[in-house]
Amino acid sequence: MATRWGICSAGRISHDFLVALKTLPATEHKPPQAVAIAARDLARAQEYAQKHGIPRAYGSYEELAQDPDVDVVYVGVINPEHLPVGRLFLGAGKHVLLEKPLGMNTAEVRELAQLAQSQGVFLMEAFWTRFFPISEQIRRLLAQGAVGEVKLISVTVGHPMENIHRLVEKKLGGGAILDVGCYGIQFASMVLAGERPESIVASGFLYPSGVDETTSVILKYAGKRQAVVSCTMSVELPNQAWVCGTKGSIELPAPWYAPTTMIANHQRHECPLPPPPQPLNFSNGTGMRYEAQHVRECLLRGLKESPIMSLADSELVASIMDTVRQQLGVTFSEDQQG
Repeated sequence: MATRWGICSAGRISHDFLVALKTLPATEHKPPQAVAIAARDLARAQEYAQKHGIPRAYGSYEELAQDPDVDVVYVGVINPEHLPVGRLFLGAGKHVLLEKPLGMNTAEVRELAQLAQSQGVFLMEAFWTRFFPISEQIRRLLAQGAVGEVKLISVTVGHPMENIHRLVEKKLGGGAILDVGCYGIQFASMVLAGERPESIVASGFLYPSGVDETTSVILKYAGKRQAVVSCTMSVELPNQAWVCGTKGSIELPAPWYAPTTMIANHQRHECPLPPPPQPLNFSNGTGMRYEAQHVRECLLRGLKESPIMSLADSELVASIMDTVRQQLGVTFSEDQQG
């Protein structure tokens, strides 16, 4: 059976996800890969439906949630909408692939995870980085001890993005940590197999609106190991990642969070992406095909969460980001609820 996708929101990320779906076999992802799309603005949904050959367009998320032909919903709404929209689809018994961050804080992540479990449906945070073939190779090399004991993880991720309204507005869940810093934190968590850091030290600068503009985080782990993550929305960073161990190292050139190249112990590995059938909004956007493929595989196996990006992993990443924001003095209205 082909997987029947529903798409929630007609934003830039949803466009790239739809383009990525088109690079997958039509026998596996129901042609034209998505069967329905919903946006709060019906005209916008209709425009995307026409552009991507989607049979049905809805002007409300509720209509999409009630569509019996939709197996799994990709949710690409703005950060503060993740909890209410996630609640809607999970409550309707739909499987959900929800863009990162899964929630605005740990409490929201926990609520969504518990709802998915009580409804018996699949839920995964869309950290696309974890599903690239290069990321699979990294996990394999680490498991084989190819770099020895990992001692230092170093990640930079940042672009000049202060012109993007949702990133600078507190009520829209803005800031560098939730938008891009989360990639670095999940990477450290992946490399160290979900280990919780012993201590978290964050330092940074706030944007006038009160969201974080530039932040550096040091995660300290037992055994003299640490991860250093720097993120910003004000300047272009190298956007590279390093994993350094007692016997070697792994380097990911830019953009490391959508990796197609890896240098492991001085050996270069390339995993090029299929060309996009339509223009993309984000670098290497067709790489979202791998997370879509993984979701399909999980559903075929009857899994309710991903073994690669588990709900426990999502909760760990959220809890680290909560501590980082607390140290920086960044609070959202969602932090006072519950």
